[in-house]
Amino acid sequence: MRFVRFTADGSVAWGVQVDDQVHDLRAHATGVPSYSDVAYPGYRNRVRDAVDRGSLPVHEVGEVKLLAPVPKPGKMICVGLNYHDHAEEQDEDVPEKPMLFAKASSSVTNPEDPIVHPNDVEQVDYEVELGVVVGRTARNVDEADAADYVAGYTVVNDVSARDAQFEDEQFFRGKSYDTFAPMGPALVTGDELDPNDLAVECTVNGDVKQSSTTAEFIFDVGELVEYLSHRMTLHPGDVISTGTPGGVGIFRDPPELLDAGDSVTVSVEGVGDLTNPVVADD
Repeated sequence: MRFVRFTADGSVAWGVQVDDQVHDLRAHATGVPSYSDVAYPGYRNRVRDAVDRGSLPVHEVGEVKLLAPVPKPGKMICVGLNYHDHAEEQDEDVPEKPMLFAKASSSVTNPEDPIVHPNDVEQVDYEVELGVVVGRTARNVDEADAADYVAGYTVVNDVSARDAQFEDEQFFRGKSYDTFAPMGPALVTGDELDPNDLAVECTVNGDVKQSSTTAEFIFDVGELVEYLSHRMTLHPGDVISTGTPGGVGIFRDPPELLDAGDSVTVSVEGVGDLTNPVVADD
């Protein structure tokens, strides 16, 4: 199912998108869903029945404002160097275990909202990533059971200030400026797609910069959930951003980085397109 968080009639709501229509869950008996609800097949079946019966109010998708499905993740865990082609472009060895870093939850922004280019950095880069939204409390989960703990999948643009990243010799500041985590346009449940075999793409001003597939993962979604849950408890609403493929701007010759006036679209097959303009900091 394709869950969307949106604004309509002056308030924030959740709905289920079917084609070009959003079925408003404010009218559903269970009310606003939690990430745990979305992860539970019984809940999804009840919502599907309501949609099929036509018992929920409907909005045209063009008439609502889509929002990030997780506006304030409890944890935003990112995986570095997780595509074979990205390791190759950096001339790096394939890691033996996931390389992890954190991104501040305050960096999340909505589809179509601006990415603000900070005044104190020059090298702002794009990174298309598949986002995994945790749906159940997970501790010591086996890879084979990982899907049971996932609410769904979204698109993340892991925007990065490379000069800050390289200056600090760690990632947190360079990854965590406000607006540096566009997310959306939907939360798509795992019964709709195979997260380890999806086309991913990034375009800047219509020009393709990244084009790959999650089949290039070094550590797939199940392996990441297992690895993480054996080292920290994952909670509903945590987000795992699974890494980016080759083609990032900083490793192009010459580098091709983001400037005010650019428009960036990151796309994941089955989840959708996430577009944001880049604007100068005021």
